[in-house]
Amino acid sequence: MHETDMTKALIFTVKDWLAEQSGHPAVKTVHLTVGEFTCVEPAGLQFAFAAQTQGTFLEGVKLVIDETPLVAFCHACQQEYRPDIGMQYACPICQAPMDDIRSGRELKISRVEFSRAEAQAIPQN
Repeated sequence: MHETDMTKALIFTVKDWLAEQSGHPAVKTVHLTVGEFTCVEPAGLQFAFAAQTQGTFLEGVKLVIDETPLVAFCHACQQEYRPDIGMQYACPICQAPMDDIRSGRELKISRVEFSRAEAQAIPQN
């Protein structure tokens, strides 16, 4: 399950970010943008996050996942289209192969909500 490895990377990224903040704010919510074409299962990511944050500085933090659709652009037709993942990737108008992905591959932390009122200890290792 690659969601487990992604969750570990997410935890380290948030930890490093928090270490740079003055007052070590308490994290309330982590917002992720996950593209439909990344093969990341949001439910698996939620499960891995809940399991791996138990007993850590992120325990009880809400993980919000915003999914972005796969959108491709056909240069022959000059049209954007939404490929049917796992079924049909070619342009539905001219059947040209998909070669320009406009969205759907994102996998990033888009926002972290925190409270400066509740400082927390950040683990050193």
